[in-house]
Amino acid sequence: MELRDRIVIVMGAGKSGVAAAKLLAAVGASPVIYDENEKLDIAVVKEKVGTELPVCAGRLEEAYESKAVLLVMSPGIPVDTEFVEGFRKRNIPVWGEIELAYRYAGGRLIAITGTNGKTTTTALTGKIMQDWYRTSGKKGKVYVAGNIGDPYTDIALLTTPNDTTVLEVSSFQLETIDAFHPEISAILNITPDHLNRHHTMEAYTACKEDITRNQSAEEVCVLNGEDERLVEFAKSGCRAKAVFFDSARKAENGFWLEGEEIMSAQDGRLMNIHEMKLLGVHNVENVMAAIAMTQAAGVPMENILASVKEFTAVEHRIEYTATVGDVDYYNDSKGTNPDAAIKAIQAMVKPTILIGGGYDKQNTYDEWIESFDGKVKYLLLLGQTREAIEKCAHEHGFTQTILVESMEEAVAKAHELAQPGWAVLLSPACASWGMFKNYEERGRIFKDLVRKL
Repeated sequence: MELRDRIVIVMGAGKSGVAAAKLLAAVGASPVIYDENEKLDIAVVKEKVGTELPVCAGRLEEAYESKAVLLVMSPGIPVDTEFVEGFRKRNIPVWGEIELAYRYAGGRLIAITGTNGKTTTTALTGKIMQDWYRTSGKKGKVYVAGNIGDPYTDIALLTTPNDTTVLEVSSFQLETIDAFHPEISAILNITPDHLNRHHTMEAYTACKEDITRNQSAEEVCVLNGEDERLVEFAKSGCRAKAVFFDSARKAENGFWLEGEEIMSAQDGRLMNIHEMKLLGVHNVENVMAAIAMTQAAGVPMENILASVKEFTAVEHRIEYTATVGDVDYYNDSKGTNPDAAIKAIQAMVKPTILIGGGYDKQNTYDEWIESFDGKVKYLLLLGQTREAIEKCAHEHGFTQTILVESMEEAVAKAHELAQPGWAVLLSPACASWGMFKNYEERGRIFKDLVRKL
C-alpha cells in the first residue's frame, strides 16, 4: 500500500503508537494519533514523536477520519469496538503495529508467541543469534524486539537484508496481521489468558495459531508436544513444518527431556539441564524451543549450546533479588496468569511465602491453588482479585491467606512471617493494571522494597 502523503490513523498514544507514528512520518505518510483518553497530554505525545503531527484526544476529528486510508492499532486496544468496525465497513485496512513494521522491515524474521515463556525464549533466541553473528563474522545485525522491549516499528527501518529480527509476539498483535510472515515461528504453549479480550479459548487459540498464516511447508514452526491443542494444530492447521519440543516424552522429529538430559532426534544427547543457569522444567522447555529455532536458522549446535550455558534469567521472571535473614526473595512479576505462576511455584525448592493478586482478566485460579502442594506456607493477596482468590483458596482447603492493601504491606508481612531457609516469591497470577503501570513497575517496586529490608 502506498502511504506517502496519505492520512493514516494511529490508534493509541502509548509506546507502540508513538513508534508507529514515527515510522509512518519517516516513510512520508501523514500520521494522525488518536487516543480515546480525553485527558491525554497532547504536548507530551508530540514531544515523544519528535515531529509536528495532529494528535486527537477523546474524539477523532471527522476531517481526518473521512480521509484516512489505513488504521494502525496499538496492541492494547480491542479490535471489536464500534470505532474499529466503522473502518472495516468502509473497507479501510486495519493493521496492527507489527503488520506495519513488517511491511518496511528487511532481513529474516523469527517470531515467538505463546501464553507463557515468550520473553525468556525470545531473549535466549536473540542471544544465540547475536553470539553466532559475532563469532562467525556474519554480515548484518540481530535485533530483538516486540513485547520484550522495543516495538518492531522502532527498528524496522534500520533492518537490512543481512539482518535477523527475533520478535516476541502477543495474541493482541496477531489479531491484526495480514502479510506478516516469519521464516521461523514458535508457539510455546496455549493456556487460558486474556479471556476478557478474546472471550473464548477458541478465539484466543486461533490468534496464537495465526502466527503461521503466511508460512510455507518448507519453513518451520516450533511447537510444544505437551500441548494437545498444538499437537492437533500440527496435524490439521499448521502451514509450516512442525518441529516439536517435549518435556515428558520423546519427540520423533525434535527435542525432548530424558531424565536430566536434553536430547535431539538429529544429534542425540545435547546437554545436562544443570549446565543451564535457569530454574524449572518450564525453562528447559524454553531452552529446547530456542535450540529448535536457531538450529532451523542455521546456527551450529556447538554455538547454540555455548550460548545456552551462558544465558541468565530475564528480569521479572523468577528473578533472584536478594537474601535477607537466610530468606531468598524472587521477583516473578511477569507471572501475569495462573499457568505462568504455577511454573514459578514448581521452580521453588524451599518453603515459600507467595505474594499474588492484581487486575482481573477473568481467569480461574483452581489449578494455581492446587499446585501449592504443601510448598506454599502463606498466600498474601492484593489488588482487584484478592477476595476472589482467597475464596478459591479456602474452597480448596488452603486457609493461610492474608489480604493486604499494597506491595509495601505485602513485603513487610512476608518479612515478618518468613522463617530462615524459606523463600518469598512475588508471582501474582494476575496483570498489574490498576495498581501499577505494568508488570515491570510492579517488579521494580518489589525489588526496591526487598533491598530496603
